[in-house]
Amino acid sequence: MTATQNPTDQQPKTASDAGARPYATVNPYTGQTEKEFPFLETGEIDGVIERAHAAFLEWRRRPVEERAAIVGRAAELMNERRDELAALITREMGKRIQEAAGEIMLAASILQYYAEKGPGFLEPKPIDVMQGEAVVVNEPVGVLLAIEPWNYPFYQVVRVAGPNLVLGNAIVLKHAELNPQCALAIEQVFRDAGVPEGVYTNVFLNIPDVERVISHRHVQGVTLTGSERAGASVAEIAGRNLKKSVLELGGSDPFIVLDAEDLGRTVKAATMARMANTGQACIAAKRIIVVDDIYDDFVAGLQQAFSTFTPGDPADPATTLGPVSSERAAQDLAAQIQDAIDKGATVLAGGGRPDHDGAFVEATLLADVTPEMRAYNEELFGPAAVLYRVANEDEAVELANNSEFGLSAAVYSSDAEKARAVADRLESGMVWINQPSGSSPELPFGGVKRSGYGRELSELGMFEFANRRLIRVMPAKKATKPAGG
Repeated sequence: MTATQNPTDQQPKTASDAGARPYATVNPYTGQTEKEFPFLETGEIDGVIERAHAAFLEWRRRPVEERAAIVGRAAELMNERRDELAALITREMGKRIQEAAGEIMLAASILQYYAEKGPGFLEPKPIDVMQGEAVVVNEPVGVLLAIEPWNYPFYQVVRVAGPNLVLGNAIVLKHAELNPQCALAIEQVFRDAGVPEGVYTNVFLNIPDVERVISHRHVQGVTLTGSERAGASVAEIAGRNLKKSVLELGGSDPFIVLDAEDLGRTVKAATMARMANTGQACIAAKRIIVVDDIYDDFVAGLQQAFSTFTPGDPADPATTLGPVSSERAAQDLAAQIQDAIDKGATVLAGGGRPDHDGAFVEATLLADVTPEMRAYNEELFGPAAVLYRVANEDEAVELANNSEFGLSAAVYSSDAEKARAVADRLESGMVWINQPSGSSPELPFGGVKRSGYGRELSELGMFEFANRRLIRVMPAKKATKPAGG
């Protein structure tokens, strides 16, 4: 996420700035404030964590099969409540209703994945030793703080909650200020599924109180998905307190087109890779890099595709372009686009804000973007992409790697061997070949460079906050009879 799109920075930072009600549902389509929630009082924080720790001590002792069954029940409840939960997402951050329903289904599939696979992942792992026995057992560490963003308000949370609840950890959630009702709905799903009180706790935490939580003696780790600024702050606090942290930060993902046996299919994939969730995804294709010999035809197809996006009510299934998450987000993205235009970028589609009420930005394509423009180095978190023409795959790789980010990338070619060779040279945590970057429960998710560190999802996601404890057993020596006895 871009530095101007900090998920912990969407509302005023102090209670006095926000009239002591900083968490709010502000519908980005209507601009109306529908519901507000007060911060958790600072004096209540220690009590929340103490209760979470006490609940953890009981939760960790329950058989892993019982914990997994409860997480599996949460998956069932999420699917059963899909329509109402999707409507909450649409109302709070403007996601088109079909995409919101898809997010709920993905979130439920993650919970089900860990319910089914988690106990097996946690089985002790024997080590081959020359004498005696050695085994690594996987144990929970305690209470974790999860700081999660607004762009995927259910999916982002369950990436942390699913594996860690099965593992036996307890979670305190600080969700984004834009999504208070989503945060409460997730907590209710877990509670109704049978997660004991205190094992999973939502808190409407004031930003200055984050340090108090991380430094508490019973908090053993923190995970954050958000901006570089938020990540740097959280990592500094965690490091100072010797706490483990996992960070999933911004991305400026390249979408590299080396050739196109089916140009229309590749254009469609690039469009989806950029415009899903109205472009508000860390792994969205933000830099589209195309080799020279197909560039003009590819751009013509992409211009046509982007021209079909028109703003409308995100709750209407016919809408093709929803609002971004807030008026502030719309203004920030429009300023990045205008900066590029003012400094000489070519507008191939869109370029501004449509004549429509709500937090809308036009589906925008920019070319001739140069390093002095904000759009060259900053993440564009919304429906805007930058196009680059390159001579060959070497130039494509050089340009793709010329970024402080390294989250994900996509490579398109009819030559699988060539695509794999390019993929192997990219500096990113994930590479997708002939498919837009995405997410699935069994696939590890995370980046390198300023995109963060650590991994979520897959088997790897089980162990970021696990004590992988070695137990070494040597044969007991028989007692010998004293000489002359």
